[in-house]
Amino acid sequence: MNCNYKTILFCLAMSIISLGMNAQTSFYDFKVKTLEGEDFSLSQLKGKKVLVVNTASKCGLTGQYEQLEAIYKKYGGDDFVIIGFPANNFMKQEPGSAEEIRSFCTKKYGVTFPMMAKVSVKGEDMAPIYQWLTQKKRNGVEDSGVKWNFQKYLIDEKGKLVKVLSPRTSPDDQEIIKWIEGKS
Repeated sequence: MNCNYKTILFCLAMSIISLGMNAQTSFYDFKVKTLEGEDFSLSQLKGKKVLVVNTASKCGLTGQYEQLEAIYKKYGGDDFVIIGFPANNFMKQEPGSAEEIRSFCTKKYGVTFPMMAKVSVKGEDMAPIYQWLTQKKRNGVEDSGVKWNFQKYLIDEKGKLVKVLSPRTSPDDQEIIKWIEGKS
């Protein structure tokens, strides 16, 4: 009986370990900080399509803030939201403090979509949300490296990664608009 008991315990332990290794977290499992330092649970976005984008104030693609804000004004609300994550990973193009980033985004581009605290989107100090976005073993869809500022991740209403789009893809690209409108 002792041998049986040990075998059962071993099998049970291996099953639990196996489940844990294959379990994928959801987009909604993450909590991040806003640019103002407040906690922001991504679970409050359940039922919405989410465009996640890493941003920078001193990049050749910084003008994308304008298109991001335009689509947020047009589509943002109960069904769609944009979340910006400032990051200083590429040629130190986001060196500012939270206050400087907020001021720049608001004054220059009139940004009203949620901006989160500055994070790292690659490397050893990569933020947990970006680990999920970039690793198939976590998101269940695909591996992707963040290539540059303004890379876009499309998350569906159920918190599943749908697509990764190049930094050079304009926020108002027809592929994104059709996805927001449910036509893709």
